[in-house]
Amino acid sequence: MGEVVTSGRGGALLVVGDAITDIVARHGTPLVPGTDTTAAIRTVPGGAGANVACWAASWGCRDVRFLGRVGADSAAWHEEALTRAGVRPRLVVDPEAPTGTVICVVDGGDGGGAERTFLTDSGASLRLSVADWSPALLDGVGWLHLSGYLFFARPSRAVAEAALAAARARGVPVSVDPASAGFLAELGVERFLAAVDGVDVLLPSEGELRLLAGAGGLAEVADAGGLAEAAAKLSRQFPVVVVKRGAAGALAARDGEVRAEVPALPAAARDSTGAGDAFTGAFLASRLYGAGLCEALAEGCRAGARAVELVGGRPPV
Repeated sequence: MGEVVTSGRGGALLVVGDAITDIVARHGTPLVPGTDTTAAIRTVPGGAGANVACWAASWGCRDVRFLGRVGADSAAWHEEALTRAGVRPRLVVDPEAPTGTVICVVDGGDGGGAERTFLTDSGASLRLSVADWSPALLDGVGWLHLSGYLFFARPSRAVAEAALAAARARGVPVSVDPASAGFLAELGVERFLAAVDGVDVLLPSEGELRLLAGAGGLAEVADAGGLAEAAAKLSRQFPVVVVKRGAAGALAARDGEVRAEVPALPAAARDSTGAGDAFTGAFLASRLYGAGLCEALAEGCRAGARAVELVGGRPPV
């Protein structure tokens, strides 16, 4: 059976999503309420959409474009960071709201697995509106990627839906990363699925997959069989479903069946922030330039392994 999403299309990758300021706090001992905990703290550019764009550029995508909304407080800093990473940014400066900020608390102690917890102030990022969108942004574009965060607020959900409709009218493949199991549960699965109807590739994490497939709860999927069944179920609604499993690798389902599965690469984890974005960026770059599904999964896992060895969600430039 042939690929549902045509590979080797070439053209640009357009990412619409969030550019965020990340404050990454890595602590090596358990947090103790009511007193101090020593941590290494850095302020770095982030945001799921912007991270995906940067990783795609670092993975060989020659024309990566990004549309997002930031505050005047750090617009120049974010534009410079994206440009330096090889991305062509189109940043809308919000006249009222500041740039979104995320505090990433990362467990850097033994046995912590560099797992992170986010405190999120979306700021200007989810104020992206249809007035910021034009179908002309798709000129020369071979693939559109939408950050799932866009779907969690009314103004940005409207622009995501407009971009999806415009891409479908032009025959441009569209991918979506659901982005946040917590926000997804808050919005409601049915509302999210209705909003992303028509997407070609959905890239959930395990927790997001369980919510979307109706497998229940945010608990970790217990076995590969249950995960495969959930992915296969969801792929009857979306042509391709790619599940990011972190240290367990990744799998892809199509037409109701799991078609590819790859293991993760060994990595000395320091910070898992942005690892899923790295996977997505590398996967999309690979597919856009002709890689098969299994090869693109492997490239995504390679990028994810590289990402967890870094602090912050972006590749080095």
